[in-house]
Amino acid sequence: MRFEDHCGWIVAQTELLVDGLHGASLTAPVPSCPGWTLGALLRHIGGGHRWATEIVRTRATGFLPDGIVRDVAGDDTGPVPAAWLLDGARELAGALREAGPDAPVWTPFDLGGMPFWARRFAHETLMHRADATLAAAVPFAVSADVAADALDEWMALDAHPIHFDLTPGKRAVLGPGRTLALSADDLPAAWFVDLTGDVNTWRRGGGPAAVTVRAPVQELLLLVYRRRDADGLAIDGDARVLRHWLDHIAFG
Repeated sequence: MRFEDHCGWIVAQTELLVDGLHGASLTAPVPSCPGWTLGALLRHIGGGHRWATEIVRTRATGFLPDGIVRDVAGDDTGPVPAAWLLDGARELAGALREAGPDAPVWTPFDLGGMPFWARRFAHETLMHRADATLAAAVPFAVSADVAADALDEWMALDAHPIHFDLTPGKRAVLGPGRTLALSADDLPAAWFVDLTGDVNTWRRGGGPAAVTVRAPVQELLLLVYRRRDADGLAIDGDARVLRHWLDHIAFG
């Protein structure tokens, strides 16, 4: 599943991140991460890369403490720590390539070994790059190919049944007639979400749905990650189904 692509995207997205932040203030608030400054966000990103690198390098068989990811307090003076961020991304990509896609390693909820870590941190970095651009008030753009893969990953993770155990209130998302279609208008791709059964399911492709959202795939990705609202998107059908779904989606 594009293991090498995902390893490369970790570094590429970090390069785009630091290239877009020249002159940015680390004290700037991050609108999509309430309570965080840009400095805190960047410490979270770089800490995440280093935490994942340790898991990959040690072929961890269980959870490793993640204080480096969660403890984001620090010094917000000085410039963006570009070299530190790039070093962390390159170390993670290198560790993944050295391990290879078939090496055993712990993942949350047995989600797929080394390929999980490569894909997860490719898109973790991508979405936090979006957060950073909001803080720095600079444009954000992502290629349709990367955005579509990120949306595929989000769909698979959000549909994992473990969410109903972790957040029982998510069951309120299910109900008769609740189907959604997300249709990209800049590439031949669509995503269909079915909330009518005992669990939520999804598939690639369109079809009749209670509500259909049409937009560039980048905007669909930002929508499901709740980095933007639905205002300005083309919505056909029952917008209440869309609002209810967005209120209950659990991942990201």
